[in-house]
Amino acid sequence: MKKSILAVAVCIFFLGVTYFAFAADQKPPDFVIVKGAPMGGVKLNHKAHAALTKCDTCHHAAKAEKSSKVAQEKCSNCHTKVAAAPMKTKMQAAFHDPMAKKGICADCHTKNATKKVPTKCGDCHKKENV
Repeated sequence: MKKSILAVAVCIFFLGVTYFAFAADQKPPDFVIVKGAPMGGVKLNHKAHAALTKCDTCHHAAKAEKSSKVAQEKCSNCHTKVAAAPMKTKMQAAFHDPMAKKGICADCHTKNATKKVPTKCGDCHKKENV
């Protein structure tokens, strides 16, 4: 009985270690399509953004309201179209305010506007990005 409990515990431990090692070693995607905006989805060149800034610029630390499962989760794992408790920030607000004048995307794009980054809504939001 003790041996079978120990065997199960060891299996669970190694499965957990393997899962987290795999999740940490996964190669991030080159492109991500953020869906759900009425103006159309945003095709984000993740590879280019990752080369320009640190991961935690966008993938911030988990908040007390909702802990993260892995180090770099997708935004939509916590931020949904309508903020659902315990979250307070909906998906759109996680990127920019309603007029796209401030927020994580808008702040960086307007700060770097001289580098030919998109600064108009239609530059990022496209109907074909479904």
